[in-house]
Amino acid sequence: MRLDSPIQYVKGVGPRRATMLEKAGVRTAEDLLKYRPFRYEDRTRFRQIKDLEPDQEAVIRAEVLVTGFYTTPMKRVRIFEILVGDGTGSLQAKFFNQVYLNKVLRKGQQVILFGTPKADSYGVGLNLLNPDFEILDAAGDHSIHTGRIVPVYRRIGQLTTKTLRQIIFSLVQEIPEVEDPLPDSLLQKYGFPDRRTSLRLLHFPECPQDRSLADYLADLAELRTPFQQRLVFEEFFYFQLGLQVLRRQRELAPKNRRIRIDASVRDAVKKVLPFHPTAAQKRVLKEIVGDLSSPKIMNRLLQGDVGSGKTIVALQAMVVAIENGAQAALMAPTEILAEQHFRNITAYLSGSSYRVALLTSSVKGKRRKETLESIRGGETNLVVGTHALIQGGVEFKDLALVVVDEQHRFGVMQRSNLIEKGDRPDVLVMTATPIPRSLALTLYGDLDLSVIDQLPPGRQPVQTLVKRNNERDEVYELIRRELQQGRQAYVVYPLIEQSEKLDLRAATEMAEHLHSVVFPEFQVGLMHGRLKAEEKESLMSRFKAGEVQILVSTTVIEVGIDVPNATVMMVEHADRFGLSQLHQLRGRIGRGRDKAVCILFTEGFNSPEAFQRLDIMRRSSNGFKIAEKDLELRGPGEFVGTRQSGMPEFLFGNIVRDRELLEKARADAESYFLSAGEVGGFEPGTLEQLADWWKQRYGLYQVG
Repeated sequence: MRLDSPIQYVKGVGPRRATMLEKAGVRTAEDLLKYRPFRYEDRTRFRQIKDLEPDQEAVIRAEVLVTGFYTTPMKRVRIFEILVGDGTGSLQAKFFNQVYLNKVLRKGQQVILFGTPKADSYGVGLNLLNPDFEILDAAGDHSIHTGRIVPVYRRIGQLTTKTLRQIIFSLVQEIPEVEDPLPDSLLQKYGFPDRRTSLRLLHFPECPQDRSLADYLADLAELRTPFQQRLVFEEFFYFQLGLQVLRRQRELAPKNRRIRIDASVRDAVKKVLPFHPTAAQKRVLKEIVGDLSSPKIMNRLLQGDVGSGKTIVALQAMVVAIENGAQAALMAPTEILAEQHFRNITAYLSGSSYRVALLTSSVKGKRRKETLESIRGGETNLVVGTHALIQGGVEFKDLALVVVDEQHRFGVMQRSNLIEKGDRPDVLVMTATPIPRSLALTLYGDLDLSVIDQLPPGRQPVQTLVKRNNERDEVYELIRRELQQGRQAYVVYPLIEQSEKLDLRAATEMAEHLHSVVFPEFQVGLMHGRLKAEEKESLMSRFKAGEVQILVSTTVIEVGIDVPNATVMMVEHADRFGLSQLHQLRGRIGRGRDKAVCILFTEGFNSPEAFQRLDIMRRSSNGFKIAEKDLELRGPGEFVGTRQSGMPEFLFGNIVRDRELLEKARADAESYFLSAGEVGGFEPGTLEQLADWWKQRYGLYQVG
């Protein structure tokens, strides 16, 4: 058996089971070895039958005394039943609808049973219902499912945790001796076990003699054992090493153009500015322009809190490219945001001769054909669009600068597809999701980092209130006062339609309620992701013009909506949102000179954590502090709000829990890469291993 052997040929799998496993992404023996147990059970301590107590898990070793099966008279359930004894007492074990066990369990066999004893219907004895069991041979056969710390797996198709445990146990015995992918220096530095040992212990751990079982089980649950830490580190190390290779490849790939920066270009850039830039905006623009005029390709991450002015800095960079006779493209994750950018950019450039185009899935027919021809011929200088930009048929004459907004909403390959539309263009990716600087450097190590850490002058912090449902009338009155003064409001709901699973007010129902009952004197609009593009555009135009006073919406307004006259936001079921998402939503108000207030509604604090989370929003307007807390409370999987993110998903590592190990892996990867010198200086097989790892995880073929 080899690590790359197809899963079908692993003992106990076969074609039918292989199909189930492949659907779950388990295609090779190595994939199965990396299928991590989600928890472990302590089945090490045997108890005598006389000491068993109801509702307390137990492992017993006993002899089968009697077997048989019967059918219940009412529901016709067939029950196979055995009576076992260990010399201290006897116990019944019942198996429902498993009559085949009549041919498996026989009188006189020695068995191990694991389960939770339940009092029988008469209250005088105990039963085990559907326990895990193993049959021991005369020599005391080695136990897989009991008598040890047992791995528990999430079911795959029809493969139960017990079946997976059996298959993986057989596979673990056949793990070949392979060259360890981690350098010997790092194994020695951290005292990590080798990979073969680590994969074996991952599934069938063994408590060291000098450790208490309780402490060891706690370490297993938190992935703190040496073999788990090794697997976490290996994953982080290869991710960081890949980033180092990506950075080096980009540094060694010269641009086919040099962007000039002279007086005429500077004048064109200054004309774009509708206001005096902040010191942070000036600093960041200088960093970007330095990259543009460099012979090396720019790959820069621009972070900035909501309202910090990232877009105007990106536009200035695009003007630099256009003034050099090239084209620029800005890709946004939603049509609403793309249209917002298009309107704003068109307004900023109204005094110029630049030609700006919008390309989304809603641009069709003759208009689409004309737009594509204009882009291909170079008549269009700047293109704003959605995923439509990376589709076939979109060709640029000379794409020099790619800007990706809200980059965490795009997968890595989507970003790469847009970059491939040009000949080694400069790349600027932007995000308003604040990521702590140290974490950003670690996760996006192939990118240079710029941060706009100032808000434009005149922007006031948004007051945030946390309210319960019984304070609703008071909040409605607050909103009414704002509307009567000519201002506008957002009301945000997490769902579009009523859900039977979650008792949440749906946007569709509440929009009607607000319009007909609460605010009949005002116009109420409903915005959600299922509206057609032209309907969204029409509604947003009416809202910006003040014709609609209350915009009821789902989270499609999370980014990019800019209506300075909107001064109040009410978020229903705020405890259902992540902190970073709430911060993004709150950023839609307070964009003018008037004071703004955000009301976070909750049906009641169901947990101390819910109160803690919302109280953070009440006390802080610092997006980076909020993001840090969001990471701690929710973990990285939900932090960015979407599973399609560019943020990596690791099999073993957790960027919050294992941040210290992540930092070590980054430092070691940098050191290892530098010591290797040129790419060809890696140890034999290391670069191949790296390329395979990145292909499997990210689909990036430019590594290696």
